[in-house]
Amino acid sequence: MRKNLFLAAVLALPLTAFAYPSENDYGQPIDHKLEHLNKLLQLSPEQKTKLEAIFKEQHEKFRAIHEESHSRMKEVLSPEQMQKMDDLRKQHQEQMREQGRKPAP
Repeated sequence: MRKNLFLAAVLALPLTAFAYPSENDYGQPIDHKLEHLNKLLQLSPEQKTKLEAIFKEQHEKFRAIHEESHSRMKEVLSPEQMQKMDDLRKQHQEQMREQGRKPAP
């Protein structure tokens, strides 16, 4: 049980931090999130432009954190462990697809 919780925690950061290039941290496309916010908040065109820039910057920061974390993990784990980690990541992605959620790549 503890091993499963640990694996879930280890997988959570890299999987959630790495989003598709056109998406934000929640897995929603930026355009979708902006439209949703626009409906709720009646954003001006200027506000939409500024929020889009914020979301893109946020995505790039998450991507950089993910890449750094992955590199550091490679320094700690053996090649066999990294392979197992990649296999676990793929398994997690498949589970998310089955549940109808978009996985991180």
